[in-house]
Amino acid sequence: QVQLVESGGGLVQPGGSLRLSCAASGSIFSINAMGWYRQAPGKPRELVATISTGGSTNYADSVKGRFTISRDNAKSTVYLQMNSLKPEDTAVYYCNADILRAYNSRWLNWWGQGTQVTVSS
Repeated sequence: QVQLVESGGGLVQPGGSLRLSCAASGSIFSINAMGWYRQAPGKPRELVATISTGGSTNYADSVKGRFTISRDNAKSTVYLQMNSLKPEDTAVYYCNADILRAYNSRWLNWWGQGTQVTVSS
């Protein structure tokens, strides 16, 4: 089995910062792209940022210049540094990864359980 476990969410004031982490564990042969998505109440899940194995990144326009995605391939972990947080960043943040469980298997997409981020004064 594969698990993606997020941590680092919480309550922060507008203008503050949080750092999310997501560690992949279990029966893993290789990990390709990793990313973060978020879902606010009553809204669909949306892309926040993705990062390739080589470090190429992609961001939603709403977070460009404020959020930074990074990864540690040796630790199978992806991070999301969130600065200058706004109330509209409030959402459940989900980790996502494309994982190969064995050399002769196929790539599958996995999700974490989500971590709540609340930006409020």
